[in-house]
Amino acid sequence: MTDTANNKNTHLDQPTTTNGHLQDQLVKDSIANNQNITAQVLAAQTANVKTVPMTDVKNHNNSVKSNDFTQVQDLPTGTPQGQQTTMPTNDTINNTNSTLENVSSKVEAAKQTLFNQRDDINNPHTSDTDGAEETHFGYTTVNKAEKQARVADVFTSVAKKYDIMNDLMSFGIHRLWKRYAISLSGVRSGQHVLDIAGGTGDLAKVFSREVGRNGHVVLSDINAAMLEVGRERLINAGCNNVDFVLANAETLAPFDDESFDLVTISFGLRNVTDKDAALKAMYRVLKPGGRLLILEFSKPVFEPLSKAYDLYSFTALPLMGKIIANDSESYKYLAESIRMHPDQQTLKQMMQQAGFENCDYHNLTAGIVAVHRGFKA
Repeated sequence: MTDTANNKNTHLDQPTTTNGHLQDQLVKDSIANNQNITAQVLAAQTANVKTVPMTDVKNHNNSVKSNDFTQVQDLPTGTPQGQQTTMPTNDTINNTNSTLENVSSKVEAAKQTLFNQRDDINNPHTSDTDGAEETHFGYTTVNKAEKQARVADVFTSVAKKYDIMNDLMSFGIHRLWKRYAISLSGVRSGQHVLDIAGGTGDLAKVFSREVGRNGHVVLSDINAAMLEVGRERLINAGCNNVDFVLANAETLAPFDDESFDLVTISFGLRNVTDKDAALKAMYRVLKPGGRLLILEFSKPVFEPLSKAYDLYSFTALPLMGKIIANDSESYKYLAESIRMHPDQQTLKQMMQQAGFENCDYHNLTAGIVAVHRGFKA
């Protein structure tokens, strides 16, 4: 009321004319009317009413905005641009009488939508399709239909500690292996890249920078826990040209034929149940002239190193897994899966059978790791 009184005095102190008394009366009426409108607005806010009745507003030639936010919790919540391809259908509240509860429900729905709506992680191996056909899970023999779930359990368990364990297990050398693989990628500005089993996003982060704003990168993984770690990491790094898609490497069902200039898979192929099917799917989604890069553990070519490597893998790795990730069994499986993976020459032949041309491979660290490369004609 202090501002109102001052306003009144300001007007009343002005020089009067012959109609001064009438002006004073108009001022008083205006102040009274403004106070009446203010009281109505306050009452409406208290009752969570979004609008002032238009009949009252029209009588005084004033309008009250119905979408002003006055509290921090009233501010609308958005999602990072370019990070999600599935969004709620009606983000804009067109009805000014919608309640804050309706807005909150839409925000929560958006938060639950983490990945592409075309996600497809269905297991192509079932008792109906494969019967009792068996495959390996490390050194253990299991039904084909069981392997995908067992591998999922492993990587869900290790997801949060995956990066630090990679640094410890390889003494940081895995970063050099990945850097070398990227150097063979030939990736250029404006290209489309698919990083399969991309996990925590080491390669996708570099590809995001290399393809630039006119290019596009898809970080794909079959494991939601791993993909969520990669998603958070790349969003924090400002990679706004990357999408995150749950997909099975054996089918790559979310992706159209001839969609990508480059397909990569880093330390993931050995965990795939049907590697031949995965290679054919990678060939399908590549554009003509595109290339495939596979970075994977392989067979050491130096016998003394091979024996030392086996000793390290089956003693130190499970121990570190127990201490760091509280999970020795998962790292025992990882060591076993490396031994069960095809050697360099066998994998090259598998790539050729899938249709790739000019296939070659490059041994790193005396064959502990190899980078295989192939092209689609």
